[in-house]
Amino acid sequence: MYCYDLRRESFADWPFREECNCTPEKMAKAGFVHCPSENEPDVVCCFFCLIELEGWEPEDHPWSEHEKRSPNCGFLNMKKDFMDLTVAQYLGMEKERLKIYLVRDLKKIPQISENLQNLQ
Repeated sequence: MYCYDLRRESFADWPFREECNCTPEKMAKAGFVHCPSENEPDVVCCFFCLIELEGWEPEDHPWSEHEKRSPNCGFLNMKKDFMDLTVAQYLGMEKERLKIYLVRDLKKIPQISENLQNLQ
């Protein structure tokens, strides 16, 4: 999801369009992927830091909202366009992104273990 076009494509059913600050293009540029649920049609997730945001208003600025809630996001703090990264820079970023995913998944282990015990 480092690719802007792939992130933008995820916003096919996005409820906010032209006359809004949170257009699909601006959402994708801020690193977000649209991941709606039945009850929440405007949920987005940063592909890098995994922050999920919902409750968007037409005047919300995606980049600002992302920075407010996840100021240390590696994607937001990239100093170059993705296509200009060296292989070493990309691998360093990917290492950090995978750590975030791993930490998130490891936090789920006690809950999974508890659920498995309840099934037995």
